[in-house]
Amino acid sequence: MSTAPSTGAEIRRGLADAAPVGLGLIPLGLAFGVLITQAGFDWWWAPLFSLLIYAGSMEFLAIGLLGAVTPLYSLAAATFLVNFRHVFYGLSFPIESIRSRVAKMYAVYALTDEVYAITATRNRAEMTGARTLTIAVTCQALWVLPGIVGGLIGMALPAGLDGLQFALAALFTVLAVDAWRASGDLPAPVIGLICGLAAAWVAADQMMLVGLVGFVVVLLLRYALTARADEADA
Repeated sequence: MSTAPSTGAEIRRGLADAAPVGLGLIPLGLAFGVLITQAGFDWWWAPLFSLLIYAGSMEFLAIGLLGAVTPLYSLAAATFLVNFRHVFYGLSFPIESIRSRVAKMYAVYALTDEVYAITATRNRAEMTGARTLTIAVTCQALWVLPGIVGGLIGMALPAGLDGLQFALAALFTVLAVDAWRASGDLPAPVIGLICGLAAAWVAADQMMLVGLVGFVVVLLLRYALTARADEADA
């Protein structure tokens, strides 16, 4: 007769699950904290961003967008397009393992790329609420706390350090290369590059918004054509 695992054991399993990915968040959190203070914000904006926005890449984007006084509609549209993938994350996230309504709300809020990557590779039947929540809390803590430290470090550094502005571009470049290596889908980053260059030529002032919209439209058309081709072959 099997017994249900204890909460303490499930928390330890969650910590073990989150450790490899979560530790990788520490240098990114530090870089984010330094970058936000170098952009002219006080250090406490780092944890504020990470609690209110808490969307990794979008937080980096928000620094430049807010610093450039981007119109609210452009900021909202960019946020929607960048984070739209989270809708699909929810399809395979083990939300049913969490019983408390408040805890479920937190799990939805804390569903990031890292949390999804960890939970998606585990046996869904083995994911308890304690284990799932531990992964989410650990990942957020390993992002927020280094961000605070980075913000304090950034306040102590001279203003206007060269190279920090490239942190966001470097982050997206690394993510794009990793995604290409994992999927082998070269057309996707090529399409993104073409859409970005076209947007810069057509609407330089709204380059990111126009580029993202174009990228999403092309991906949807590509998916529709691929699905139609598969049906024809079948």
